[in-house]
Amino acid sequence: MYTIGLDFGTLSGRAVLVDTRDGGEIAEAVFEYPHAVMDETLPSGKRLPPDWALQHPQDYIDVFANTIPAVLAQGGVDPADVKGIGIDFTASSPMPTKADGTPLCFLAELKDEPHAYIKLWKHHAAQRQADQINETARQMGENWLPRYGGKISSEWFFSKLLQIVQERPDIYAQIDKFVEAADWVIWQLTGVETRNTCTAGYKALVQDGDFPSKAYFKALEPAFENVVDEKIGREFAELGERAGDLTAEMAQMMGLPAGIAVAVANVDAHATAPAVKATEPGVMVMVMGTSTCHILSGADLKEVDGMCGVVKGGVIPGLYGYEAGQSAVGDIFAWFVDNAVPPEYHEAAAGAGIGIHEYLEREAAKQRVGEHGLIALDWWNGNRSTLVDVDLNGMILGMTLATRAPEIYRALIEATAFGTREIIEAFEAKGVEVKELVAAGGLPEKNALLRQIYADITGRTFKLSGSAQAPALGSAMHAAVAAGIYPDIRAAAAHMGKLKEEVVTPIPENQLVYDKLYSEYRLLYDYFGRGCNDVMKRLKAIRHDALS
Repeated sequence: MYTIGLDFGTLSGRAVLVDTRDGGEIAEAVFEYPHAVMDETLPSGKRLPPDWALQHPQDYIDVFANTIPAVLAQGGVDPADVKGIGIDFTASSPMPTKADGTPLCFLAELKDEPHAYIKLWKHHAAQRQADQINETARQMGENWLPRYGGKISSEWFFSKLLQIVQERPDIYAQIDKFVEAADWVIWQLTGVETRNTCTAGYKALVQDGDFPSKAYFKALEPAFENVVDEKIGREFAELGERAGDLTAEMAQMMGLPAGIAVAVANVDAHATAPAVKATEPGVMVMVMGTSTCHILSGADLKEVDGMCGVVKGGVIPGLYGYEAGQSAVGDIFAWFVDNAVPPEYHEAAAGAGIGIHEYLEREAAKQRVGEHGLIALDWWNGNRSTLVDVDLNGMILGMTLATRAPEIYRALIEATAFGTREIIEAFEAKGVEVKELVAAGGLPEKNALLRQIYADITGRTFKLSGSAQAPALGSAMHAAVAAGIYPDIRAAAAHMGKLKEEVVTPIPENQLVYDKLYSEYRLLYDYFGRGCNDVMKRLKAIRHDALS
């Protein structure tokens, strides 16, 4: 028997056909979103303000139409042997719809309205609203705020919805449902609207089974008093549950039998944990790609400064699932390659028959630790943890006329590793044990230097995912639970989860130097991130005024 897992990322959707007996990945297919990330213009050419990041829901339907038939053909599997589908998604990526699930951006009269589209996870234009959510919660003594590290991000659900009601109340009035893209996709597959506990807990302020009070929402914005009952709903579906059955229409489009199990939606990083067998307390999973999400389960409830949230059952049933993250990691390396690497390096990489990232990695690996004399702050897309501040910017200190591209490349990798160490130490300072690290995603899969730097900077041995498509594998595992093939996700992980035999071990002499560099990183981290010098925010305000 087989299941299919689909991982909806920032730029593409990927399907993996999985053998439920052992987690064997039979086939995979990728579909690049035609609209990609709309951060400059809408499809019509209408320009967007700074800090916007939107997506088009049609792209998600096209993922199903293109990838499912492809994996079935590639795998040579009888569709009748596929018993379920599971999906994972970036979050929070919510969207406004009508009562039947029709996205507002599908309506002809709203196709040029930015607020009618999906606000992608990295939409940061709702920072003012996030600040208001935080300040109102502090004034009212809301007890849920510490569960999110004391600060809500502009990336989250209610920041984005509050932006709509404050900037375009006429659009807000037309919204019947404000729903995570993950849950909307399941709605399209089954015809049944569900809200998954994972995204609701981490991104929509649901704690102990409910939202904040009506009084809080009214204090936040009078039109928000009944926002939960008017636009959202109060019923939640647990991870691994069967959200519904695949409709005949969607089944025909994909070439699958109607009526097979569709699992409740999940978040990409959270789905990864069981895929790498991280089903017990103390194992931190680093899902590393364009950004990095840090997932950790614990037996007890703790409040950790700057974490993205803690939700019981948010990752593994019965355990408290903790989340933290870095808003840009692979995106930083891509920015550098696309905008700051001289042509000679691109030419050298082409001459060597390798990609530019691989070439820079090879050259950077020739350096001794600390040789470049650089330190960087990894805030190219703001800071998600532990500062929770999207108005912070990246920085490189120590450059001279002799500084070369491979040295900067290495310093940027090191900066992201320092950011991860900061997150680990924040958890441990509050009594949440981090016993083991597991790395998953494209970056550790491809970059040996990055793997070693992370081991040296964190001072920890860590394991590697046995699957290059761990989120999709995790989604296929939840589909196996939803289909009744396994009784729970722990059992599915025992049979289908995968780790490589390779273990990355810190090099002691490198650790000594990195400890010194980390001390410098922390000084800069506090100086620019905790209010000693708000120059980054002043610069951003000047830029915003210039672009307005």
